[in-house]
Amino acid sequence: MPLGVIVNTVSIAAGGIAGVLIKERLSAAFKENLSMVFGVCSMGMGISSIVLMENMPAVIFSIVVGTAFGLAVRLGDRLEQGAGLMQRAVSGLFRGSTGTLSEKEFMETLVTVIVLFCASGTGIYGSIVSGMTGDHSILIAKSVLDLFTALIFACVLGGVVSFVAIPQLVIFLALFACAGVIYPLTTPSMVNDFKAAGGFLMLATGFRMIKVKMFPTADMIPSMVLVFPVSWLWTTCILPVLS
Repeated sequence: MPLGVIVNTVSIAAGGIAGVLIKERLSAAFKENLSMVFGVCSMGMGISSIVLMENMPAVIFSIVVGTAFGLAVRLGDRLEQGAGLMQRAVSGLFRGSTGTLSEKEFMETLVTVIVLFCASGTGIYGSIVSGMTGDHSILIAKSVLDLFTALIFACVLGGVVSFVAIPQLVIFLALFACAGVIYPLTTPSMVNDFKAAGGFLMLATGFRMIKVKMFPTADMIPSMVLVFPVSWLWTTCILPVLS
């Protein structure tokens, strides 16, 4: 049973609903400062994953080429269009969901939320581990942070944050179901490099959350797929030649 996936999905949905209910009670300064703290937490989680990296050339290559591919196919723009459809579908239920943000700021923030919840290395790896070993602790730990992150973002974006739980549920359930196929094909080195790639994504997401630099986090998502085969090729084909 995908207990960890369900708990993580419920935490996002519940946090989003709670944020809609209490947003009027929280000051703008409180929401802004807490959002910055969550950004730092995301960056810290990213750094803790990056230090696990075993094959730096493979990870860097995957990040660069994967991001270039994402930019070439305009993955970020497509995700933003999907986020726009989601927002318009929800706007009838939650009026004024854009709040005081401009349309551009709203969409940029919503894309950040989608990437944070649906494409984090912790969530993807946690779903695979959960499906393969039955250990749900990684996803349950992630759920604690996601609950409060969703709450604060819902104070800014409105009820649309709760609906981010739907694509996240689909993605994580698919990974949970495929874990029996994916995990046995990996090595500890490949897994650590995968975590490191996810760490770069989390670090970039943190910079977006604190509004220092709007990294193309959505366009970076393909790098997390690319890093598995590149890490394998590096350790089995390239390193033996170099050594």
